[in-house]
Amino acid sequence: MFSAVARIFRTPDLRRKIAFTLGIIALFRLGSFVPAPFVDFGNVQLCLAGNAGASGLYDLVNLFSGGALLQLSIFALGIMPYITASIIVQLLRVVIPHFDTLYKEGQAGQAKLTQYTRYLTIALGVLQSTTLITVARSGALFGDTGTAECSQLIVAGGDTWYGILLMVITMTAGTGVIMWMGELITERGVGNGMSLLIFTSIVAAFPGSLGSIAAQHNIETLLLVIAIGILIMVAVIFVEQSQRRIPVQYAKRMVGRRTYGGNNTYIPIKVNMAGVVPVIFASSLLYLPALIAQFNQPGQGEEAQPWVEWISTYLTRGDHPLYMLLYFLLIVGFTYFYVAITFNPDEVADNMKKYGGFIPGIRAGRPTAEYLDYVLTRVTLPGSLYLGIVALVPLIALVLVGANQNFPFGGTSLLIMVGVGLETVKQIDSQLQQRHYEGLLR
Repeated sequence: MFSAVARIFRTPDLRRKIAFTLGIIALFRLGSFVPAPFVDFGNVQLCLAGNAGASGLYDLVNLFSGGALLQLSIFALGIMPYITASIIVQLLRVVIPHFDTLYKEGQAGQAKLTQYTRYLTIALGVLQSTTLITVARSGALFGDTGTAECSQLIVAGGDTWYGILLMVITMTAGTGVIMWMGELITERGVGNGMSLLIFTSIVAAFPGSLGSIAAQHNIETLLLVIAIGILIMVAVIFVEQSQRRIPVQYAKRMVGRRTYGGNNTYIPIKVNMAGVVPVIFASSLLYLPALIAQFNQPGQGEEAQPWVEWISTYLTRGDHPLYMLLYFLLIVGFTYFYVAITFNPDEVADNMKKYGGFIPGIRAGRPTAEYLDYVLTRVTLPGSLYLGIVALVPLIALVLVGANQNFPFGGTSLLIMVGVGLETVKQIDSQLQQRHYEGLLR
């Protein structure tokens, strides 16, 4: 292992790529601490110190921005607008035939889809930055803290139209710069740029979370949390690498004097084909009622409306049984939904028939599509249950040690970390094998 790592730094091309990637990541983290115009940096830091682990509605976005959201920095929106735009464009392939046609055109069509994703990212950046600035101006960014500093996050001049416009432009431009950085890493660095930036944002929160656990509890609790995290990580790696392989044979065919086909291969169907997308969908959907209720809070001396009270009681606390049940059911449902739109059994069966492939014991065409759908439905069930259980880990298991708010090994963060880490190591390994015939993995 150590000799393989040494070979990485002895290979000039790979060394340059890794250095470039680390440089972009350093710039990304630096931008997370540069405050946007008209933001009172001192008050923001005081509110962060007094509300550690209690960011409420904005936990998910704050996670993906590496804490930059609550810092109100120039990179406050992080990579979240791009993730949302990518998911929307993928879903639109089912609704808009033109998008599906572009996807099937190959590299040229997918380049157009990427361009649409960029435009949509900027539009979402404008929308989300406007919402964030509105919430910050109202003093509700950190919830009802009762602290004067938390209601004075914007300095004089930030309430004017040009101040608001400048803050919106700055945060939206920050989103565009992050998107550009991610594409630069993909093109000139190592690994998928967008995924690595998300990975960096999540890992950046680890030292602070572990330090909070040690400060609020004791060393025994910290060691217990680390042990639980390692066990969960091992289980996640095991499931993420698990797949059902459906054997496929290709018939021999003669073209002139050459023989084509006749080889055996397989279709890998992963247990978790949907990745972390269902967890993001479920979290976002559960945030909507709480966000609506946030803007309908009663004034002083007024009574809250019944529906606002109900949402505040049942849908804002992560440790409430109803919240957990809805979260789990939404993850299971979205897993099936996302797998259904990303893996089309009819299309796979048609492609196999076109190139002379067949599954042993299954007729080509419609029977093959039905068999693939049968296998996919049953493999997705344990995958969806696994996603739901992993997502509930910080809500259930760690309540016993009282560290659920600061637990760094949460479901979403673990799934992203393991997936990105495995994919990046595989890319480095393949590049090493091209040069030395021996990689990191053996």
